[in-house]
Amino acid sequence: MGFWIFMLVSVLLIPAVMILFGKRFSKKAPGRINHFFGYRTERSMRNQDTWDFAHRYLGGLWFRWGLVLLPLSAIAMLFVLHSTEEIIAIFGTAAVFLQMIPMLISVFLTERALKRKFDGS
Repeated sequence: MGFWIFMLVSVLLIPAVMILFGKRFSKKAPGRINHFFGYRTERSMRNQDTWDFAHRYLGGLWFRWGLVLLPLSAIAMLFVLHSTEEIIAIFGTAAVFLQMIPMLISVFLTERALKRKFDGS
């Protein structure tokens, strides 16, 4: 049971981070453009307007998707509650990799939104 709890916490980390940073970024970008913290791409770091827009956009996506992923991930882990550690580990690892898909998609969507808004294409 201890390993299942460990994997449950591990599986819930990505949605929790998406919710927390999504909420923060959707309200306020991390100050001035910097190379250490925030959504840092060439397009988002062009100027303060693109920096702020990128964080608001990405933050909104992450917050909404995190709210969906958190309960789905918790429910999914219930399916392996009394399974072997090997099954729990495989299932939990697969869940984490699946959770990365919306995180990666959000980068493409944010870059597309930046391009449309600031490049006029």
